[in-house]
Amino acid sequence: MADLQEEFSATAEAGALDQALVPPDPVPDPALVTAPGADTVRCASPVDRARTLLAAHPVADGYSGLPWALRELPWHDFETGDSALEGDVPRLRAGRVGAQFWSVHVPDGPSGDRIVRTTLEQIDLVKHVVATHSDALRLARNASETADARNCGRIATLIGPARGAALGDSLGTLRALHSLGLCVVTLCGTSWAGEGGLTPFGEEVVREMNRLGVLADLSGASEVTARRVLAVSKAPVVFMRSGARALYDHPANLSDGLLAEVGAAKGLVLVPLAAGRTGPTVRTAADHLDHVRRIAGPECVGISGTHDTRETHPEGLTDPSCHPRLIAELVERGWSEADLAMLTWGNVQRALRGADFTARATRERRSASTATIDRLDG
Repeated sequence: MADLQEEFSATAEAGALDQALVPPDPVPDPALVTAPGADTVRCASPVDRARTLLAAHPVADGYSGLPWALRELPWHDFETGDSALEGDVPRLRAGRVGAQFWSVHVPDGPSGDRIVRTTLEQIDLVKHVVATHSDALRLARNASETADARNCGRIATLIGPARGAALGDSLGTLRALHSLGLCVVTLCGTSWAGEGGLTPFGEEVVREMNRLGVLADLSGASEVTARRVLAVSKAPVVFMRSGARALYDHPANLSDGLLAEVGAAKGLVLVPLAAGRTGPTVRTAADHLDHVRRIAGPECVGISGTHDTRETHPEGLTDPSCHPRLIAELVERGWSEADLAMLTWGNVQRALRGADFTARATRERRSASTATIDRLDG
């Protein structure tokens, strides 16, 4: 298996692609008004400046629980607005959401084949909803399709994350789910990615995900597992719902040491707008974004709305239409337009491009793995 261990740096080789994410000449800031012989004067409010920035750099939202929420509703009005939902089309449009990951997580309860079956049903539901609302939504699997959807005035809908248990301990099932559009898998909660780290089969799962272009989500994983995945994976890894443990002691939040390692590996931490993880106000959520940017770097932080989940949201961030409030808070804190553009759109695009580049490079080096958990883990 020496060929499977061959080293290459997806981040370095894909660097030329990443440069396109933030233009060298920033978009002129309408909040800056100049006159001949006069000093520059700031006149627009932070919210107005936030809305202007989001028009150019929309939010790539790392986590929506909409599929399960829709599954439990006997009827809904997703197109014109529904009080039973947090993330319907009008609110997504109002919050300038350009892309969104739709979780196909199955809540705790089902096990074995039932998890696989229910995940398939969730994927089928996502495709049905997107097809029904094709004027607003478009399925996407990678960075190019995400950008295409945005350029066509649609909200790019990416399928995932799914629970690692949905793979049924089978690389064939992973490939089948990927063929249906799945692009993120959460590794924790499996026998091969537990508290003690990755097993040999777990490492093979990560390598096969790299070959396919499926992102590894490490939210909720132990630090031992997270560090091993960072070492094994050639593609960027993501934490779909993680804040800073130094600010809020939640099991899914990351220590400063791990944040620094994620930054060194050019991974991505998507900070959730969830009161139980990042605090009860816009300011506390912004504190986590500030902290992750400072420790991991501005190219390694993003936003997860976590709307239409069972999470309680910070006051003022109760649905996607509230995104301008959060960006306005960061504007007031002195975030540059370049950093805000990476936060809202560019960093997710970079991770997706990195996964795609790694997949193309890896497929030249190895074919589909035929390994089984029985053979590798005994």
